[in-house]
Parts: sequence; C-alpha cells; structure tokens
Amino acid sequence: MRIDDAFKALMRLDDGVLMRGAFFVMLSAAGIFLLIDMREIAAMNAGLPGFDPMLEDSPVLPPAVTEAAPKGSPVHPASSDEVLRQPMRFELGSGGVLLAEGTIDLGAAARFAQEIEARGEYVKTVALNSPGGSVEDALAISKLIREKKLDTKIASRALCASSCPIVFAGGVARVAASDALIGVHQVFSGGGDDRSTPAQAMSFAQSTTARVARHLDTMGIGAGLWINALETPPERLYYLTTKEMAEFHLITEPVETAKKKE
Repeated sequence: MRIDDAFKALMRLDDGVLMRGAFFVMLSAAGIFLLIDMREIAAMNAGLPGFDPMLEDSPVLPPAVTEAAPKGSPVHPASSDEVLRQPMRFELGSGGVLLAEGTIDLGAAARFAQEIEARGEYVKTVALNSPGGSVEDALAISKLIREKKLDTKIASRALCASSCPIVFAGGVARVAASDALIGVHQVFSGGGDDRSTPAQAMSFAQSTTARVARHLDTMGIGAGLWINALETPPERLYYLTTKEMAEFHLITEPVETAKKKE
C-alpha cells in the first residue's frame, strides 16, 4: 500500500476509533509507569538504601543534594552520632525551654504528650536536635505543639532533618540559628509492616505525603518546602538555606533575632 493510500484509509476512521486508540495508548503508558513505581517500592522494601538514623549502618546525615554542600552537611553538628541516634529524650531547661533530642522513634509522641501533661505549664519553647525518624510521631508532636501554642527553636549547630522539620513547623514562633542544620527528603516508609505489598506501600507513602503536605499548609508553611522534600531521594538530604526558610515561612523571625536569643 502506498503512503497516500494509507493516509486516506486513516482519514476514513471515525473519531470513536481514534479516541479509543488514544485511550489504550495512555492506559498502557500509565501501566508501565505504575509497574516501574511498584518495582522501586518493592526494591526499597527489600532493603535497598534508605534512611534510619537509629541503625548503625545508616548515616545520621545522608549526603546532601544542594549545590552548596554536594558531599556533606554545610556545618558539622555539635552533637555526636551516638547522641543523635538515641531515642528522643526530653529535658526541661531554664527559661521554659524543653530540649527534644535524638531520633524520633516510634512512641516519641506519646512520651512528649506525657511530658507536656506533667510539666507543660513550665514549657514555652521546644528546642529540637534530631535527625528525624517516625513521620507519624513527628506529625503528632507538631500538632500538640501548636495546640499548646508553644514556640520551636533550632540552636547553633543543632540538627533538624528528615521528619524533624514537621515538628519544627508546629511552633507558633519558629526561630533557627544561622548555622543550624535543617534538611528534608522524601517519605519512604512502607507503613511499618515488612509484609506490605508494593501497592500497599505505595498507597501508604502517597497518603502520608498528602497528610504531611496538608499539615504544613495548616501550619502556614509554603509549598516549596515540601516540593524540595519530594524531589530529594530518601538516601539524600536537601539542606535549606536561610533565604529558603524565610521564603517558605518555616522561620517566623530573622536569623539575627534568633542569634540574640542563643
């Protein structure tokens, strides 16, 4: 068949046939992308690189993706890996500052609620120093901080990474030192069940991502913060600059003000 004859035959096809053909092409493409996503999640559940600061073979600080720090963190944290790996502990200091330090382990939110119930009348500010951890616990802690109208703070060379910025976002006033380390990356949990299917893991990750985005929006945080997190693989970390923190409304006071409060 000549090319012009083939073209004439194609022109004789009705719109319904063309629409159905286009639909099946799109459906096939969607299936391919879904299969790729499910394979990636299955590989992740099988133990490929992730980020769990409580595990000794996982780095407390994943490699950076920002141009300012292509291989490591912009500043070395003041706390040792041993301190940062421990389950989150709470210590009330002077001036109503409650230190929340260590990994946000499963159960950290319950312990934080107990601490607030026992000594909440003395707590004014929650100072964070954490490599992150459980997203569920981070959300619960953040919501309680806002409910109690507490402020949050990240001191000089303190760390607030992974799910920790979710907690930080709960503060009514949020201040961070100029050399504080604040970084984000993707949610990668499979729902806490190693037996989860790839489809279940994907559903959980999408649901958790939506819940975090909604919470940050409720806290008045700009969408740019979570976009940077979604673009960063779980084995990497996107370190936020002071300018970005201000643009995303993650901090409510200038860095200079925070420095005076150190």
